[in-house]
Amino acid sequence: MALSKVHQALVAKVKAVGNSEMAIPLDDGVCTYLVGIVAHDLGLSARFPEFAQDPPPFFGTPVLQDLRFEGLDFLDLFERLIELKKDADSYFFCLATLHKARLKYERILQAQPIPTIDQVGPRSLLQFGSLSPGALASFLFWRKWIFDIDNRAGQETGYLFEPIIANAIGGVPASAKRSPVKRRGTGSGRQVDCVREIDKRAYEIKIRVTIAASGQGRWQEELDFPEDCRASGYKPMLLVLDPTENPKLTELRRVFLEADGECHVGQGAWDHLEQMAGETMANFISRYVHHPIQELLTNAPPDLPEIRFSMSEDVLTVDVGGERLLVQRSVQPELATDEDAIPDDASEGV
Repeated sequence: MALSKVHQALVAKVKAVGNSEMAIPLDDGVCTYLVGIVAHDLGLSARFPEFAQDPPPFFGTPVLQDLRFEGLDFLDLFERLIELKKDADSYFFCLATLHKARLKYERILQAQPIPTIDQVGPRSLLQFGSLSPGALASFLFWRKWIFDIDNRAGQETGYLFEPIIANAIGGVPASAKRSPVKRRGTGSGRQVDCVREIDKRAYEIKIRVTIAASGQGRWQEELDFPEDCRASGYKPMLLVLDPTENPKLTELRRVFLEADGECHVGQGAWDHLEQMAGETMANFISRYVHHPIQELLTNAPPDLPEIRFSMSEDVLTVDVGGERLLVQRSVQPELATDEDAIPDDASEGV
């Protein structure tokens, strides 16, 4: 059976690198490895004798570039996979999207430049005299570099998380320009994390709702979301993965319920996702989203361990809690910026 046009487009999207200098394309060797992982996860390994052994673990292999199988026909294996399991294509796509994001962030770690003195110099006034000028400058460089890396992680996670969840439960993220949910009074579209046309549901997906102060206009936008959904013919759905209660979460729940919507928080949110996803994609959510986050929460130490950073031209070394992370460095001068700007590839989604 030849691949359908839909599946050909899916493969093309998986392999596309986009416009980002940081992104890494997935070639046939990597895609073959991902087919092996999907077959293993779905209990289909016996139908793929080409894989002489189980593939290396998706999480836990130190060098991501080693996750590949050479010498096999990827398209033939992919065709067989979707013949055996009709929704394995979505599983493969979500796994490939996650792998591309991990490869991209590894390259960001390798190439993120050290900040310039122009970026951090004025900040020295807050602590000048507490250390020698040289020591204070070093501290400010490290602090800004770690902030930049964490900021990039937040951006990349945002571009990854919601589209994966949306795809897994049979929906699509909708940008404001293409959204079927319109703002009351203006008629302009509003961004929606996930739209499920099959049952007319519009999802607001949050990792957490914080009590941190935000602009009144921005918070009012969130409070208006459920009524905008109802007025546009969609049922508003709130999913919050962190169960921590606070007044803003209580208020958000209230407006969703008043608009005839649903609210799922904490374990209830995970249960809802798995129910909507169906057996195959519930497997994906459990393995590659829920379980890793839960493992992190379960094993978070009560007290921060000692951590040490060192960086040379060739390698970044991080020692934390008796373990060591090594990242090969390859700084590209053209990626450095002289001001705190959002990176050029920040708007590139999944």
